Amino acid sequence: MADLRTMWMGLPLSGPVVLGASPLSHDVAAVEQAVAAGASAVVMYSLFEEQVVNEQMAAHHFIDARADADAEAAGFLPDVDVFALGAEPYLNQLAALRRRVSVPLIASLNGTTPGGWTDYAMACERRGADAIELNLYDVVTSASVSAAHVEQRQIEVVHAVASSVEIPVTVKISPFYASVPAFVRQLEAAGADGVTLFNRFYQPDVDLETLGVDRRLVLSSSKELPLRLHALAVLSPQTPLDLACTGGVHTGEDAAKALLCGSDVVQMTSALLLHGPGHVRAVLDGLNGWLDGQGYVSSDEARAVLAMGSGTDAGSWERMNYIRVLDGWRGR
Repeated sequence: MADLRTMWMGLPLSGPVVLGASPLSHDVAAVEQAVAAGASAVVMYSLFEEQVVNEQMAAHHFIDARADADAEAAGFLPDVDVFALGAEPYLNQLAALRRRVSVPLIASLNGTTPGGWTDYAMACERRGADAIELNLYDVVTSASVSAAHVEQRQIEVVHAVASSVEIPVTVKISPFYASVPAFVRQLEAAGADGVTLFNRFYQPDVDLETLGVDRRLVLSSSKELPLRLHALAVLSPQTPLDLACTGGVHTGEDAAKALLCGSDVVQMTSALLLHGPGHVRAVLDGLNGWLDGQGYVSSDEARAVLAMGSGTDAGSWERMNYIRVLDGWRGR
């Protein structure tokens, strides 16, 4: 059996498979099953900035609308603690998980402004989070907002959060940057300890029957992994940040590919929603079997074996491979 122990952002892990951010972390029993099956860390579901603000505004509107109803109205109003204001429900779930599992817990924050996230990050740290995953989910719909403006705002968010906590911060990004390596370098300068590749954006479809939006969630498949593998292979020789792969890891072979391209850990979500939290064990067994079959004594030994060199001709090498792929298709 290969030694699967690894380090991620300074956190010692029993293996490279992590429970990614998903609805599963709402269920303490499901998290316990995943950990029992070998998940070495847990990323919680995301706390969204807009959700926190909307809940606070709704509660305050309820109170303000009744405060002056009559002289004794205040005596009939519920205590503010009755309302699920701000991040308190999220922090309570974090504390509940902290009491039940011993593996590292990573709080996930999803926002676009520096403001309140520093407070939420510090609150998560106080409640027992071992790290923060900052999810940069930014949907731009205005032509007046430039890419440079968006990236600068995101860097400011990362810097604000990273400088407000003592625990490590990984940043979950999308593949939609003109230069992912350059942006990752900015993340490093802003204080990030890791990068998670890549965010799976919600992609609504059109319902032709209702002429509305089809909001059903489509889970990932292994076919989405190559985009991550390419980014991992490019980034791993160029950045000291720890790399996590998320999106498309369903089997032990998928996990092996991610490690070979330079990932420190793989985060699993869709496969566990499909097959249950215990599927972690099947993935670890598959990974171990592949490593043993190839003669690797540890996952660390296999890590980044297929990483791309950072030489000046790397771009030309990529373009030549693209040409060869097209030529191969013509020859079929």
